[in-house]
Amino acid sequence: MIDRPRLNRGHIAFVHDLVMAALSFLLSLWLRLGDNLTATWDGQRLALATGLFTLVAAAVFLSQRMYRGIWRYASTRDLMTIVRAVTVTILVFLALLFFFTRLADLPRSALLINWFALLALLGGPRFVYRMVKDRHLGLPRDGEGARRIPVLLVGAGDAADLFLRATLRGDAHYQAVGMLTTVAGRVGRGIHGVEVLGTVDRLEAVTATLKARGHAPERLILTEESLSGAVVRDLLDKADGLGMTLARLPKLTDLKSGVSDRVEIKPIAVEDLLGRPQAVLDRQAMRSLIEGRRVLVTGAGGSIGGELVRQIADAGPAAVTLVESSEYALYTIDLEMAERHPALTRAAVVADVRDRQRIAQVMAERRPELVFHAAALKHVPMVEANPLEGALTNAVGTRILADACLAHGVGLMVLISTDKAVNPTNVMGATKRLAETYCQALDQANDSHGTRFVTVRFGNVLGSTGSVVPLFRRQLAAGGPITVTDPEMTRYFMTIREAVELVLQASAFGFSNPTKYQGRIFVLDMGEPVKILHLARQMIRLAGLQPDHDVKIQITGLRPGEKLFEEIFHGAEAPVPTEMDGVLLASVRAGDTDAVAKAFDDLEAACRRLDLDGMMAIIRRLVPEYSGSVGIPAEA
Repeated sequence: MIDRPRLNRGHIAFVHDLVMAALSFLLSLWLRLGDNLTATWDGQRLALATGLFTLVAAAVFLSQRMYRGIWRYASTRDLMTIVRAVTVTILVFLALLFFFTRLADLPRSALLINWFALLALLGGPRFVYRMVKDRHLGLPRDGEGARRIPVLLVGAGDAADLFLRATLRGDAHYQAVGMLTTVAGRVGRGIHGVEVLGTVDRLEAVTATLKARGHAPERLILTEESLSGAVVRDLLDKADGLGMTLARLPKLTDLKSGVSDRVEIKPIAVEDLLGRPQAVLDRQAMRSLIEGRRVLVTGAGGSIGGELVRQIADAGPAAVTLVESSEYALYTIDLEMAERHPALTRAAVVADVRDRQRIAQVMAERRPELVFHAAALKHVPMVEANPLEGALTNAVGTRILADACLAHGVGLMVLISTDKAVNPTNVMGATKRLAETYCQALDQANDSHGTRFVTVRFGNVLGSTGSVVPLFRRQLAAGGPITVTDPEMTRYFMTIREAVELVLQASAFGFSNPTKYQGRIFVLDMGEPVKILHLARQMIRLAGLQPDHDVKIQITGLRPGEKLFEEIFHGAEAPVPTEMDGVLLASVRAGDTDAVAKAFDDLEAACRRLDLDGMMAIIRRLVPEYSGSVGIPAEA
């Protein structure tokens, strides 16, 4: 049995347009000639001319691809397509009629009238259909009587326009009662009949005005992507005080167009509270660093190492070696890479950076050109409880890897450091400072043709294994309490993705400018520090609960090695701006290479013979600003 072709909406639209074309030709002649039409044109000539015009229109309409659009979403682009099709139709018909009849008995003005008539007959039904669908005409629809949630929009740009369009269609759950803007010049103007009532700093006054009008908003919706974390935090506090919840639209690239009439909004995430304007990145420089090169990443299964692997893999390396001491973490990231980049040459290697022989074997077999060193023990209380392991991994392990890079001709080694290395009060910070010192000394000693050592320092990253945010989430899920060590504690935060992007950016610049940045430490601009107690309260609010009422906040006291405020620069490291947005430069602060190497020999020997006091004495000598209490007391 042969299936017959089925008519779809495109076929129906095509037939509609042909009927409109024939009608437009007859209408234009009647408007021009009036009662003289039948006297000038007999029935046969009129039918032939109308048929010719319709055939021309059919050919032109098909050639202009007028039936790929959806009437439901007719737009100005569709209107321009119709204008072009109508114009071509009139011109082609004029040429054909001149060839056959020299335009006998056809008034020239009739073709101009025909242009307007055909444009109206083709465009009119499309836009009337859209207006009906959008309910601009006030026609009743199912669910029309359902209550809509009154919302106040923050932002009066493209995303607000899309949101308002969506609320005019289907059974939208929201009704915008006003807008706030960050651009003062837009106050008093409007989009789709919704007025911009004020700037974001006038939220309370605008809400009071709307309440007096009987349109009190119940929800505040962020439609602007570029709002800083400080602004979002302020809006969350004010919305909470006004009894409103805070939500946001997805990014414009995530919005569905023509798929669903429902308006999708998302809850505010912690990343929105802490977010900062996106730094302008030189992605071409980052790609040029990675593309076509063999890359090795230590700590590849960790939060920072894993994101490094993802972004490196996206940049087109020749091969990637994943080095990780945790079997399960290595399995997880290797499986992800197999799914995301099945054609990428890669190797998953179980290895510990503290094992000199194993690292030398891996380097000899894999022959990396770039090495990113993210492996470290990073949890402050854990390292305080296990200081020998911390020093052996963070300091000695970095030295072993750096020496292997020199021995095997690696072009660049990038050390991932931490703000806790500045004026450290804990072993973790002190051992990371030792790692910085060793890499700085090697970079200063090497000429521009040897291995480059780039150190990148930054603060806390959201979602990392040691971050406070996952802890707060687990405590919230358990019903509380939320534990904060001290009411005054502050920390710097950025997202994992942003941190890794800036690491790659700094690495690219450091590698391409060996003389300019030799021995320097790249420090990521972390923005303003965030008070942890304030963050805890905001996370409770984001969960729809009230701090101190629904969820208690418990002050537990500082843990071993913790300090209230983190720093990203030492007093002897005068910060220097760079041409890279979001990246600063710390001045050189490293000792003589031979002296540093001898001290590291002593440090490793002390660690391997489990001599805690000897190890701490070396740390205090190499990092005199260390003020921790592990091991022997600090010298007076």
